[in-house]
Amino acid sequence: MNEKEIAELRRRLKPEKNNITHVCGCYVNEKQEIVSQFDQPLSLMPEEEAEKLLTTLKRALSGALGKNLLDITFTTQQVVDSDEHRLLMALRSSSLKDPESMQAFFQRVIQSNVLEGNYLILLAYDTYDVPYRSSDGERQDDASSEVFSYILCAICPVKETKPALSYYLSENTLRNCRIDWLVAAPELGFLFPAFDDRSANLYNALYYTRDAGENHQDFVSAVFQSELPMPAQAQKETFQTILEEALEAECRLEVVQAVHGKFSDLIEEHKANKEPEPLVVSRQEVKTILQSCGISEEHTQAFEGQCAAEFGEDAEFCPGNLMDVKQFELRTPDVTIRVNPQRSDLIETRVIDGKKYILIRADEEVEVNGVPIQIS
Repeated sequence: MNEKEIAELRRRLKPEKNNITHVCGCYVNEKQEIVSQFDQPLSLMPEEEAEKLLTTLKRALSGALGKNLLDITFTTQQVVDSDEHRLLMALRSSSLKDPESMQAFFQRVIQSNVLEGNYLILLAYDTYDVPYRSSDGERQDDASSEVFSYILCAICPVKETKPALSYYLSENTLRNCRIDWLVAAPELGFLFPAFDDRSANLYNALYYTRDAGENHQDFVSAVFQSELPMPAQAQKETFQTILEEALEAECRLEVVQAVHGKFSDLIEEHKANKEPEPLVVSRQEVKTILQSCGISEEHTQAFEGQCAAEFGEDAEFCPGNLMDVKQFELRTPDVTIRVNPQRSDLIETRVIDGKKYILIRADEEVEVNGVPIQIS
C-alpha cells in the first residue's frame, strides 16, 4: 500500500463516514487470561465515545511507511491452503460474527505473548464502496469501482492511572481520584486484506507497530506465519556499525555529511514530487555516494559486502530508517553538539599540534546558557 491509499482509509474512520456496525474484542489480563469479551454496536454509543473509539482504530494506520507501517506478503501456498490465511478470511467473510473464528484468533494473539500486562484486542469490520477515479485522478462519488471489505485490528495496552488529587465541586473538597484503568494508544495492529491499487489484495496485509525499535515478530509469526524486516531502529544502528567497520580510517566527518545530505535531498525531492510509493535506496546507490566522497574501492567493496550480509542481497532501504535527517549531532564522551541539518557545512574537523578538534564557524551571535558572548 502507498500513502494515498492509507490516507483514503484513514479518512473513513469518522462516525459519519464509515460502515462499521460494531466493534468487538476481548480484555486480557497480566496472566494472559481473557477476563471479558465484548461486541459493542457503534450506533448505540454516544457520538463522543464512538469518535474516540474510531480514533484509536485509526492509529493502527498511522506512522511512516517502512518504519511503523510494514507490508506483509503471503505466499501463494498460504493463500490457497493455510490455517493463518483461512482464519483471517473467516473473520472477514463472517463480518466478525463467527464465535469459533474469533476465539481462535484471540488465542493466537494471546499465545504469542504480544504484550506484558493488561491489554485490549479491538477488531472492526468495514465495507467501503470505493469511489471511481478517472484517468486524470478525479474522484466520481456517483460511480463505484468495487466494494472493499476489510478487518482492522488494534492491540492496546490498558494502563492504571496514577493517584492524584481532584477538586469535587459538589462537595467543596479536595480528595484522591479513584484509580482507574485507561485504554492507551495501540502498540500494534493490522489491516487485512491490503488496499492495493484501491482494491482488495488477499496476498497482502498492512502491519502497524508503534515502536520503530520493536516489530513484535512473535505476534507476526503467530498470526501471519511471516517474517518482518529488521526494525527501523535496528536498521539504523546496523548501518552505522557497517559504515564504521567497513570504511575504517576513511569514515570521516565529510563522508557522513555527504550521506546525510544525499538522503535529505532524496526525501525532500520525494515529498516535493508527492510520490505515493515509499522512497527506497539500494546498497549500490549508497556505495555510489561513498565513491563520490573518494572512498577507496577496497572500503566500498567491504561496505557492500557487509550490507549484503546483514540486510540481504536484494535489500532496499528507506533512507529515513538509516539516518535521522531531521538532526545532525556530534558526540564525544563529554560533549554533545546539535546542528541544524541544513548547516552541517559550519562544522569541520582538524588536527592542530597533534590534537584533534571539532571546529564550528561562528559568524553570528553566540549564546552560552542564554547569555550572549563575544569571541575575540
